[in-house]
Amino acid sequence: MQTRSTDAKVMMVPNTRWAWAAFACVLAAMPWLFHSSFSITMLSQMGIAIIACLSYNMLLGQGGMLSFGHAVYSGLGAYLAIHAMNLAAAGNLWLPVPLVPLVGGLGGLFFAALFGYVTTKKAGTPFAMITLGMGELVFAMSLMFAEFFGGEAGISGNRVYGRPLLGFTFGPAIEVYYLIAIYTFLCAVAMYGLTQTPLGRILNAVRDNPERVEFIGYDPQRVRYLAFLSSGFFAGVAGGLGAVLFEIVTAEVVGAARSGAYLLFTFLGGATFFFGPMLGGVLMVLAFMLLSEWTKAWLLYLGLAFMLMVMFAPGGLASLVMLHVQWIRQGRLAKIAGPYLALILAGVAVFLAAAALIEMVYALQLNAGGEEVLRFLGVDLRPRALSNWLACGLALVVSSAWFEWTRRAFLKRWAAVSSAPADEVLPDASATREAH
Repeated sequence: MQTRSTDAKVMMVPNTRWAWAAFACVLAAMPWLFHSSFSITMLSQMGIAIIACLSYNMLLGQGGMLSFGHAVYSGLGAYLAIHAMNLAAAGNLWLPVPLVPLVGGLGGLFFAALFGYVTTKKAGTPFAMITLGMGELVFAMSLMFAEFFGGEAGISGNRVYGRPLLGFTFGPAIEVYYLIAIYTFLCAVAMYGLTQTPLGRILNAVRDNPERVEFIGYDPQRVRYLAFLSSGFFAGVAGGLGAVLFEIVTAEVVGAARSGAYLLFTFLGGATFFFGPMLGGVLMVLAFMLLSEWTKAWLLYLGLAFMLMVMFAPGGLASLVMLHVQWIRQGRLAKIAGPYLALILAGVAVFLAAAALIEMVYALQLNAGGEEVLRFLGVDLRPRALSNWLACGLALVVSSAWFEWTRRAFLKRWAAVSSAPADEVLPDASATREAH
């Protein structure tokens, strides 16, 4: 799918104000739909992940800068935020809790200005390698300088200090959620606004053709540097919110695993669409908090999902959403509903059969002694029974054959529908125009 040349057209859905109003309503209503303590914590982490992934996409999707060290700026922002929070709790600094994330943002901005001046002098692969080196350097420093980073134990704090602000102590999780929700909304609006500014437009041009940008009088390195500063600030805000939520910051927040998670889920969400990283942030929290509890093989599933996205949907989940929106507008989805539904069901069958085999492999590796019964989707599987392996293998072969058959039927139907004129796809379009 070719999406890069149409960034300006598909950055957001039409009626942007209504879209932002709907987003605000969703943020406000979520705790009323999912009101358990675990759900509130998960929703809070989603808000933080949305800000972090959007800030990373300012580099990757909008600027074409593949960074392997983005966690440096969110992590260092988190460390500065937790230190500021501790100073305020001790009475040495006036800093209400709602302003703590801004300290993280300023910290992220400072370190982005410091490191970005060097990293943005290069683009492409050299840029990626420099960011990787910066990330490893900061992670090594986090274990060496225990006075600031706290060593392996990290730095802990307490967000409940001072007098309540407008009656809010920010002790209850719901109060922290709404603080994060407000920051999520404001940061998302601000980052979207940046995409509509001349800086955002010229950043897209630097991504696509830096030589031509230089010919028209702009310095590509300066444009990349300004984008890096903006990205570092919002990443620091996400880190500061994380410090407020968890009340502890450890070396993991500046590690390569965190940077890799930002890259992975921003891509899975859709780096060429503004709302793609929002989907990626939600997926990241669901994977870390739910998928990791359901299965020991969750990292393998993530790797397979990433591989399939790269091969078949490089625009990410957002590109699939926009594709279906386009089909609905053109009236094509109704024409292919039958073969499309059969294709989805066949794909689910293939996934379930493959997942059963994967789970049995992991059960054998993790439970070497004795015969274990594996409960998989309501079915008892015995990893040490040959009959179970044969049954799952046969299910995989049959479902794969079914998938191939439905795929060919879908492609045949899609070719017929896509080649039909618009008035045949939408037979009532002319009558509708006449009626109006």
